[in-house]
Amino acid sequence: MTINQDVCVKKGRGRPKLFDRETALDKALELFWAHGYEATSMSDLVTATGAKAPTLYAEFENKEGLFRAVMHRYIEKFTAQRNATLRCEESCVSKGIENYFRATAECFTDRDKPAGCFFICTSTALSASSSEVADMLRAKHHSQENSLETFLQERQVKGELSASTDTRALAKYLTCVLQGMSVRAREGSTREELDGIIDTMMQLWPMLSGVCQTTAARTPQLAES
Repeated sequence: MTINQDVCVKKGRGRPKLFDRETALDKALELFWAHGYEATSMSDLVTATGAKAPTLYAEFENKEGLFRAVMHRYIEKFTAQRNATLRCEESCVSKGIENYFRATAECFTDRDKPAGCFFICTSTALSASSSEVADMLRAKHHSQENSLETFLQERQVKGELSASTDTRALAKYLTCVLQGMSVRAREGSTREELDGIIDTMMQLWPMLSGVCQTTAARTPQLAES
């Protein structure tokens, strides 16, 4: 090796790697998702992301700051896609709900990712010192419920649900089903098993939602015409 080559090698070895924020967030997301907030240490995050501890602290301030950024990353990559499925204008209210649940079941059982819902998995076994993290996760749980309630209210205004349908109670029920699906997925349930739960829920949908009587009354007339 010549002197010039030796100098170039030494310069290359000393050059710091560029910090890839999105890649680091994706790796941290999988770690938090798989092990929860409490069980994931900063040293674990350093190892998983490949970034040095000072870099992570400079970028996110602390573990809680990194977790907050990871939550936004999860919403961006997964929650937003499922919400888009729910709010497809071409789908009726029941089809919107079904498509949303099917997409969620697919996400919960994707073998390329940890099983279940990120928010539910990371909210277990939180200590008293993690009250701010608990508040953040609680807010996200309520956000999902509120999103479902808003969707149901909008479709109720359009006449797709009976005026007597309690959209708040229905949204709470649907959220509980989603949480149960997450737990089952975490315990090893397959996509087919979660789809079976959704099949049962959709069979009960007319009773749960109080199908609008005016819509039902128009069906025979459309068939005769």
